Amino acid sequence: MSSAHKDKKPRLWVPHDCLRKATSISSRRTAVDTLLADGLPYSKKLTGHTSCVNALTISKDGRWLASAGDDPYVHLWDFNQETLSEPAWKFVGPKSNVFTLAFSASGQYLFSGDTRADILQYDLSHTTSPIASRSGRPSPPHASDNQHDDSIREISCHPEQDHVFLSASEDGRIILHDMRADARRTRAQGILQQIAPFSAVQYHPIMTQLFATSDTQGAVCLRDVRMAFGPASQRQRKGVVHKYVTTIAKQGQACMAKPETSSLTFDREGRKLALTMLHHTPTLYTLEDPYPIATFSGRHNPDGSLVLPGERTWSNSCTMKYGTFGGFGSDRDDYYAHGSDDFRTYLWKIPDEAALREQRVVIDHANWDTCADAGQIGYAESYFSPRYVPAELSVPHARLTGHDSIVNTALIHPDRPYLLTAGIERYIRLHSPASASPSTEPLDLTPQEVRTVAASDPHSRTLLLRAMGIIDDTVDEDDEDDRNAIALFDQILRTEGNGDVFEIRALGPSQDDTSDEDSDGEMVDSD
Repeated sequence: MSSAHKDKKPRLWVPHDCLRKATSISSRRTAVDTLLADGLPYSKKLTGHTSCVNALTISKDGRWLASAGDDPYVHLWDFNQETLSEPAWKFVGPKSNVFTLAFSASGQYLFSGDTRADILQYDLSHTTSPIASRSGRPSPPHASDNQHDDSIREISCHPEQDHVFLSASEDGRIILHDMRADARRTRAQGILQQIAPFSAVQYHPIMTQLFATSDTQGAVCLRDVRMAFGPASQRQRKGVVHKYVTTIAKQGQACMAKPETSSLTFDREGRKLALTMLHHTPTLYTLEDPYPIATFSGRHNPDGSLVLPGERTWSNSCTMKYGTFGGFGSDRDDYYAHGSDDFRTYLWKIPDEAALREQRVVIDHANWDTCADAGQIGYAESYFSPRYVPAELSVPHARLTGHDSIVNTALIHPDRPYLLTAGIERYIRLHSPASASPSTEPLDLTPQEVRTVAASDPHSRTLLLRAMGIIDDTVDEDDEDDRNAIALFDQILRTEGNGDVFEIRALGPSQDDTSDEDSDGEMVDSD
């Protein structure tokens, strides 16, 4: 730990109730910015899982944190507890890896989706006593739904109706579910089918007739429920009302590329949409604009200095990741957080939308290769279309440490200054700007050292062989699962890290950006 980090004085907690009682909106935002001036230097581990933690979600009221991953349990953590040290409740049911969790509108139900295509519904109406979970067995699911034929990539609950949700799957289907329907027939109220596997789905948080989707071919669309699943006379274009341009060009490259979008998220007002792209930087759009207004990167350190060549920085080449908007107690989602292959979590402060749009540059195709900025990235509908170069948010507000492997999920608490992160390891890390806070005992400063991935050598090969089960020797059982998972993903980083999207997802001049409503898939009715 650096001496500067050791000498940091403990900061006192500013209760989120004080933020709510601020005399004006601007003072609330100022209070949050002041609280986060030094980032979130304190943290603790939340332990309970026995394998990778893939999914995190928080209920709308901010009380419950749900977590799930590669073990057969869904954990429920209660922020109303005096000490957040263990799960308040455990659910059983998943028979394979869980990559998505979602709370219903009121928080009564929690849904999980796994790689066996099972969707499980848990009823939280009897989980008010933390003592019950310690003295009894984990609770089974209240109901299940098995309409999909492949891995569930995402579940998004209706913002107002507890029993209604959308699911996206690698079987190429978006299904609209209503859990009130008779399970003996089908709970699928409508099915949207295409050839390309879907990677994400999200209801718009306010305009509930709208939802956004992405697929593994890079198509990102805003859709209307009524046009996608309504009466046959109203259906058209598979519900697509707006497309977002994700095809990119790079100065000096003859080809274009279309990165795979692995997840997406709205801010609380539904004004902004952020995409997580494999082998590319997270990208920020406004709802009505097909072109992005900003990209997030780690080219600079939080102090503004340039990251030196050879130093590790933000990247996403190896796993499915999930970013989040948040306000840390403010009324507006001015921050965006995302995990990285460099074992850190990045937090950016988002400037005003108008300012970002003003910074965006449009360059005609004919002038593209004569621009002064070599390697510049621009977004374009087709090879001969103008390139839109969004603003680059290259200076993160903070870089959070505390993990020894890839961070896949970063989740900002809706009304408390907490940021929760998880990934390859078995624990969740709760980050805070203050050393003392509700729901937690005094927090320690987060270790600043970031583990590096060593070049392949006899020791690393031994770890990999052990992780693959090829050799068996005595190790500490408490560390075995993490060590095995870390060894496996270290090898993935050695072979796949820093992949070039213009080699992996290249498009030739004749391959224009095409929307998924032009694909061979078709929409079908439920039974």
